[in-house]
Amino acid sequence: MNTPADFPTTIFHNPACGTSRKTLALLREHGIEPTVVEYLKTPLDEASLRAVIAEMGTGARALLREKETLAEELGLRDAARSDDELVAAMAKHPILMNRPVVRTPRGTRLCRPQELVLELLPATA
Repeated sequence: MNTPADFPTTIFHNPACGTSRKTLALLREHGIEPTVVEYLKTPLDEASLRAVIAEMGTGARALLREKETLAEELGLRDAARSDDELVAAMAKHPILMNRPVVRTPRGTRLCRPQELVLELLPATA
């Protein structure tokens, strides 16, 4: 059985986002000190974005922050836009990536609302 100390966890984090901050706090409350990737400072390239999307088991649209004004300006809200187009846009403009995304041995998911992260924690957390 895993303990929080040996449970490798990564959070793709935006410290300006309240939900992201609350998710990070929840991880820490459960004894998990994740690797924090501030994706606006260290953007994910297309291959990394594709890997996260594959781990989530969703299409690229699930990772797109459609509320972002830039998404509208770039026409990304159009359902006809392909996953390739969305991934390219998120790689070029990391603000378009929704957050927080948490990766653990139990899965990878967008944690909105932040309580969704609890489903990714080890049974002992």
